[in-house]
Parts: sequence; structure tokens; C-alpha cells
Amino acid sequence: MSHRVHWTPGYRIIRTIYPPIDLFEDIADPADWELLVSAEAKLNPRIRDEIGNLALVPVDRRINGATASIAMGAFTHVSIDRPSRFSDGTYGVWYCGDPVEVALAETAHHFQRFMRATSEPPADADFRLLTCAVSGEMEMAPAECLVADDWKPGQVLGRQVRAKGLDGILYQSVRYPAGQAAAAFWPNCLTLPIAQNRQFRYRWDGSRMTHYLRHGAITWTPWPISGVA
Repeated sequence: MSHRVHWTPGYRIIRTIYPPIDLFEDIADPADWELLVSAEAKLNPRIRDEIGNLALVPVDRRINGATASIAMGAFTHVSIDRPSRFSDGTYGVWYCGDPVEVALAETAHHFQRFMRATSEPPADADFRLLTCAVSGEMEMAPAECLVADDWKPGQVLGRQVRAKGLDGILYQSVRYPAGQAAAAFWPNCLTLPIAQNRQFRYRWDGSRMTHYLRHGAITWTPWPISGVA
């Protein structure tokens, strides 16, 4: 059973090092992007790596304009080495939350997981907040897809939902159960993202994430926050 989702806005947090992709910012018709990439690649062989796999996004699902690179990049840069709860890594997903604490809790979890898996020394990492309207017909995820560290049921559901032609999946946040999260499967489910003048810094002590700092704040906040699973 699908649900009509319309969040104004949904919240997403990404690393500040995310690269811009100028092609998506241009006024060119999205139907012409493959031709433009082919032409540019003849002069700059790295352009295809920067753009990603455009074939993953049908023409009628693409968006362009200011900040479109942030949205499109989530769907064109994919890898089976980077699976997620509702994708095996062969297609992209825009994960976001309502409220902002969902995005904070989910990204903090994955930051800590990465730093621990790669045995990183103590360090801070900077993230930025994105907001955009999120709309679409989305399937509600059942409980078996929300097991903390088992993504296989969710990946099966993700393939089924895409095959139905639906726009994504709505689910209770695993890391912040008081809020909802959405997994949007197509860029045109989003308005152009707004990069808020609001950043976060996550602190890693060599074994766990201990604190986070909101943009403009002086005092670090201990992690985890209340309600985080």
C-alpha cells in the first residue's frame, strides 16, 4: 500500500567535500546530457567520473538548475561496494528525514561505522545540512526491513518498489525512532536542494563518536542524543 508523501522540507546531511557537477547546473535540456558529456570527455577524460552513470536516471526523472548537482549525484554515483538499506548499490537513493534529528542520527551512525571499520585515528569531520521538498508515492516499509544491521530485506523491497514504478519508501528511522525517514529513488521527487548555512562537526576519539558541534555553537554536544537507537 502506497502513501503520498510531501515534506516541506525533508532534511539530509552530507560531507562538505561533496564535489559540484557543473553540467547539472546548466540550462541545457536533460535529454542532451549524454551528448554533452561525450563531447566534454574528449577534452577532459575525468568528466565521466565526475558526472557518474547518467543511464541510471531516465530523462523524465532528471532535474537541472542551481544545486541540481547535489541531487543528481546521489543517483549517478553508485557502487555495489556502497550498498544501503534499500539499495544493493546498483542504483542511487536520496535518504532524508523528518525532523532534522533523523538525518543527524543516521549520518552519525554511518560516520562512526566507517571510522571504526577503517581504524581511523582521532579526528573531526565536517558535514552540511541540505533541505528540499520531497514528494511522491512511497511504500511503507514493514518491520522486517528495519532490523538495525540487516539490509537484505530492505534491498529486496527496494527492487520491488522500483519495479512497481513507485517513487520510494517511507519508514520509521532506525537510528532515531521518534522520526520518519524516506528513501527517494528518483531526482524528480525532489525540489532543488538548498545548502543551508548550517553545518555540523562530528568528533571521533579513535573508538567512537563522542560529540557533535552545530554551526555557530560554542559548546560541543555529547553523542548520542536522546532517542537515538
